[in-house]
Amino acid sequence: MLALDLKGKRALVTGANSGIGEATALMLADAGADVVVNYLERAETAESVSAAIRAKGSRSFAVHADISDATQVSSMMARMAQEWGGIDILVNNAGIDGHSALGWEADVGAWRKVINVNLFGAFLCSREALRRMVAQRAGVIVNLSSVHEMITWGGFSAYTASKAAVSMLTKTLAQEAAPHGVRVIALAPGAVKTPINRNVWGDAAGLADLKRKIPMGRLAEPEEIARMVAVLASDFASYATGTTLFVDGGMTDFADFAHGG
Repeated sequence: MLALDLKGKRALVTGANSGIGEATALMLADAGADVVVNYLERAETAESVSAAIRAKGSRSFAVHADISDATQVSSMMARMAQEWGGIDILVNNAGIDGHSALGWEADVGAWRKVINVNLFGAFLCSREALRRMVAQRAGVIVNLSSVHEMITWGGFSAYTASKAAVSMLTKTLAQEAAPHGVRVIALAPGAVKTPINRNVWGDAAGLADLKRKIPMGRLAEPEEIARMVAVLASDFASYATGTTLFVDGGMTDFADFAHGG
């Protein structure tokens, strides 16, 4: 039986100091990869994740960078290249959902911030990674999208727009990079038990409402998403590119229609 083996691979996970990002960084290390832990806030947590990766026998360091800032992204990638000689796996995980507001009441600055992080952040990191991956004719980029690239979400038009855009960014970059031996793919989680949505799963009524929208009747654990990221980044998925894999407990399967229309 084949084993998931990422030994010798150099990975960068954005937003890797909590939630899905942290779980992914640790999962990639379990498979043998060296992992850079990117973070924006809570440096001590990022250093703790990096230390846990080193304890597994992989190389790791934490690096502060705002992924929506092209200069900071360039510096982060340059440091990785200087210390490790390049990059093989990029996981664009960092993202924000913003504040709830109807479209006609939304603050333009707040709306733009979500786009800057979720879309421009993924683009800027991918641009720097692809410059290196194309040159070495190998590499994988996994973009964390969301079920909301497909499902609307009232009050969060910036988030849904950003995730729909990440889907098309993934497809386009995949088309461009495929002839150079590089894969670009997206993974769309559904409801995951992470700090970003604690206000929902931490409330009994909110949790019950959310579970009704999921055919499997539960939220995912971050590790369940991380395992799929590791698979997509590995040779198990060597012929997969330019698409989105939904890992959502069936949320996009329209649970309300389970008993007919």
